[in-house]
Amino acid sequence: MDQKRDYYEVLGVNRDADEKTIKRAFLKKARSLHPDVNKEAGAEEAFKEVNEAYSVLSDERKRANYDRYGTPDGPGGFGSDYVDMSDIFGGSGFGFSDIFDSFFGGASAGGGRAARTRGRDMGITLRITLEEAASGCTKTVAYDRLAPCDDCNGTGTAEGGHEQVCSRCGGTGRVVEVQRTIFGSMQTQSTCPDCGGTGHVIDKPCETCAGQGRTPSRETVEVAIPQGVHAGQTLTIEGKGEAGMRGDRGGDLVVRIDIAAHETFQRQGDDLYCQVSIDSFAAILGTTIEVAGILEWETVRIDIPAGCQYGQQVVVEGFGMPRLGGSTRGSLIAVVEVVTPTDLSQERMNALRVLLGADAPQMRDSDEGEKRSNGKAWHFRGRKK
Repeated sequence: MDQKRDYYEVLGVNRDADEKTIKRAFLKKARSLHPDVNKEAGAEEAFKEVNEAYSVLSDERKRANYDRYGTPDGPGGFGSDYVDMSDIFGGSGFGFSDIFDSFFGGASAGGGRAARTRGRDMGITLRITLEEAASGCTKTVAYDRLAPCDDCNGTGTAEGGHEQVCSRCGGTGRVVEVQRTIFGSMQTQSTCPDCGGTGHVIDKPCETCAGQGRTPSRETVEVAIPQGVHAGQTLTIEGKGEAGMRGDRGGDLVVRIDIAAHETFQRQGDDLYCQVSIDSFAAILGTTIEVAGILEWETVRIDIPAGCQYGQQVVVEGFGMPRLGGSTRGSLIAVVEVVTPTDLSQERMNALRVLLGADAPQMRDSDEGEKRSNGKAWHFRGRKK
């Protein structure tokens, strides 16, 4: 969208317009510009422009940033507790265009069957950090859906209107036609054009939702993520999926959890693996090191035993991931990497050889039989036998 084009101008509303006014303006323009309705050149781009304007002005946080800074993200973006979803229906990239496709489809149903009036379930994938999975958190998720119409409270009827059984199909949602051919009479069934397959008609439909009782809407929902949740698990929020037609039951919002890879820890079940490096002297003598835990401000003490080998695992119980629905935790498992020092001075090297005994070769500066190490020449003189 052209950065110079004002979002309020796009929707044709004042800067102090309330939420309902903005939604009505959006629906009016979107109806006239939808590709199924408007085949003129430029209509599709204008439709996308209207969608973008509404996605900002219908979102309380984005609108506040836009009014103050001229950009929906503001100077510092949003906090980690706020997620703007664009991967509705399992990451398929559903947006307002797709929501409108469903909205314009309305009550239509194929095969002569009664139309589906219940709302469908919707799915989103929510990515969190391993720290958030360990501590639990609450995310504010902004997403698009067909929501109950504000103007008719989801009934689909305008003031003074009534819903009644369709006289054409008798409430079945389908009509039967008989055609005479050279092979005889042929009977076909099709969706009732008067009620769209619902079996009912409204004598005075709501203008905002065209009698459906639902409209495309940008909404937010709080998603409470429990402590210890695993990747791939789902959380269901009842009634927050697609709204049903004319007050029928709505679908659920199914949130699938995805956990981002961590730079330090690797999760296996409820255990956390990490790699720690010690030098060969610490491996011989044993040592104690401290690492930051997965929970905020947590420090884990790891006691490395004397004689530790490369790749050895040191288990610290109770410092892994919290167990979902329980009060216990898995273990933190430190995988030890033994690193040989390469920057020891000659004095330290000779002192080490004294500690190791007479079997250790001595070193002295020499111009003969030199061996290069760290840019210095050394002559190795073994023990006489």
